[in-house]
Amino acid sequence: MITMCLYVMIVGANLLLIVVICVNRSLHEPMYIFLCSLFVNELYGSTGLFPFLLVQILSDTHTVSAPFCYLQIFWLYSYACIEFNNLAVMSYDRYLAICYPLQYNKRMTFHKVAVLIIVIWLYCSVLCFIPITLSVPLQLCGNIINKVYCDNFFIVKLACSDTTVNSIYGLIATSLVVFGPVSLIVYTYLKILQVCFSGSKQTRQKAVSTCTPHLASLLNFSFGALFEIIQSRFNMNSVHIILRILLSLYFLTFTPFFNPVMYGLKLSKIRITCKSLISVRRQH
Repeated sequence: MITMCLYVMIVGANLLLIVVICVNRSLHEPMYIFLCSLFVNELYGSTGLFPFLLVQILSDTHTVSAPFCYLQIFWLYSYACIEFNNLAVMSYDRYLAICYPLQYNKRMTFHKVAVLIIVIWLYCSVLCFIPITLSVPLQLCGNIINKVYCDNFFIVKLACSDTTVNSIYGLIATSLVVFGPVSLIVYTYLKILQVCFSGSKQTRQKAVSTCTPHLASLLNFSFGALFEIIQSRFNMNSVHIILRILLSLYFLTFTPFFNPVMYGLKLSKIRITCKSLISVRRQH
């Protein structure tokens, strides 16, 4: 019941903000378009987990077919990759808006926004599809994954055949997913801080109002993803199994709900539009 309610809230919150951004022309700006991409990804990622989890709970079965297992791996891996890269591009967008306000519209055109979003989704799809093609031919010596969802790292650990290529690609892919976005985020926020310290009070207020929800989303997702990486790579048997399960699900459950709530409350344009839509529905 809790799982169902959480999934319904995630879908409802993200769909509401997607509709709000789409119907309100004043929100057809680069920042909100990137947000729309983020909310679509939240729906994408949570749909890769919750329906399968609900079937497992309601039917009291704990088995999954190999094709669906690999599909879920691709689904959840690509969600995490898109999420992090989307947040990195959003930090670049805030950097341009704060550091180059007069040139912002020339530097961040709608064409550039569309290209960036398409590149993020295609890049992550290709990056996360390759490990699936490397894992499918592996000969497995077991069929038990000690997790509530399929994970490629655990599939590789079950293999009897040589997994050197899988391990090398796993390290390369993890480096690409982590270090590229982290470098961009660190660079842009250092520049934003530099401008804030040397700029006017109005510049600092603008930076705080637009960067606070982004930083909160970034730290929230990073915490969940970091624990997931640590749990996959190191022995965590000393941590209670219930806590391990909850933390492994954190970035797939709490993040998709946290982001729309955070941006809905913090960004005044979204908050005002939500209120007007709700009041119109009540009048009808």
